[in-house]
Amino acid sequence: MEEKIAVIAIIVKEEAASEKVNSILHEYRDYIVGRLGIPYRKKGVNVISVVIDASQEVINGLSGKLGMTDGVTSKVLTTK
Repeated sequence: MEEKIAVIAIIVKEEAASEKVNSILHEYRDYIVGRLGIPYRKKGVNVISVVIDASQEVINGLSGKLGMTDGVTSKVLTTK
């Protein structure tokens, strides 16, 4: 299966969800190229950008798990 590069934008609105997000990202650590997390204290959220190099199936799996987590919003931008 063809691997693609994707950027996943994650906004964590509830601090309690941070541990679950980190656990999910750890599960996919073999595919993650880089990660940047920014706590935006003024708005009370954390913003995370993750670059991943994986098959579309793996990208969808990661995105789906993040999207099912309460207090978390995520979007994916994938190469063609």
